[in-house]
Amino acid sequence: MKALILAAGYAVRLYPLTKTFPKPLLKVGNKPMIEHIIDKLETVAEIDEIIVVTNSKFISRFKAWAAGLRSRKRISLVDDLTSSLSDKRGAIGDMNFAINKKRIKDDLLVIGGDNIFDGSLKDFCAFAKKNRPHPVIGAYDIKDIRQANKYGIVKLNKKGRITDFKEKPEAPRSTLVAMCLYFFPKMKLKLIKQYLRSKAHKSDATGFYIDWLRRTSSVYAYVFGGHWYDIGDRKFYNKANETF
Repeated sequence: MKALILAAGYAVRLYPLTKTFPKPLLKVGNKPMIEHIIDKLETVAEIDEIIVVTNSKFISRFKAWAAGLRSRKRISLVDDLTSSLSDKRGAIGDMNFAINKKRIKDDLLVIGGDNIFDGSLKDFCAFAKKNRPHPVIGAYDIKDIRQANKYGIVKLNKKGRITDFKEKPEAPRSTLVAMCLYFFPKMKLKLIKQYLRSKAHKSDATGFYIDWLRRTSSVYAYVFGGHWYDIGDRKFYNKANETF
């Protein structure tokens, strides 16, 4: 299994912190947030390589970070060859770029470089194995309906299969939201390219792809407990620091 960390965004909502510095390398607690993610990935024995996809603006920052990193897993960096908001590929575009660049033909675990949680990634992967060959996403109950319209809203049946998905609805009916955490079995990777070729694709928000995917193939969700932060702005960055 390969792991892919999405770290090619420009994080304008965290300016000036991220104007010349990549968000995943900002410290949460005593280490960069991306290292909290790597700590989780290192618990999964099946993962033999962690790939970080970034951009031309920040690739040198990531090279300097990786040079001093100690990890039990092989770490690879991929430059998506963009340098600004105007030419960014978006999360789905970056997934497709990394898959092609690294010629990935294994199962793929994808995680956002700004997603921090304290639930078990090993349990998530065990659930994903149980539901192969179907894709699996991470989900979390934020328990605040006022904040739910900022996320993709997930509806599940008793077996954990997604029966409905709404990306950032104006009037959400649930507080169960999608995390930026995905397991794609190797036989489903080709669907990413198929989605990007479709007329209705949106390459930035991964929620649009998950909604399209669950209409094409059964998709399941594993619901995490504990803490989870999608660090999109200063408020959530500060909260994550308080917790971790």
